[in-house]
Amino acid sequence: MQLPRIVENSPFARVARAKLGATNVAMVLGNSIHLSGVSRAQFLQDPFWVAHEMEHIRQFQQYGRLGFLIRYLRDWMRHGYYNIPFEVEARNAAELNAHLYAQGKPLPGPAERHPTPKVKS
Repeated sequence: MQLPRIVENSPFARVARAKLGATNVAMVLGNSIHLSGVSRAQFLQDPFWVAHEMEHIRQFQQYGRLGFLIRYLRDWMRHGYYNIPFEVEARNAAELNAHLYAQGKPLPGPAERHPTPKVKS
């Protein structure tokens, strides 16, 4: 499966990481995955995380850059980060599609997966 461009040490992801209070972040902007606090190799080791971000790329393609960002920020204010509908969809897609990104390896167990931030706002 063809992966999109991956940007390590992204200043955009660094801002998101600070806002979420997370040690590492992957975020999608358009057709690129931006990383902060994690290397490309580390990110690619977790097929659930890759599948999650690939769902955000699909959402970006469906709603367009502005449509996605408006909905994402509006829903963050309404529901809090963890309950943003796009995040709920991405977590569900990760469970369904992780096998597509496992590179023939067994899927990691819960302890080896990247934790989803559970910030309230």
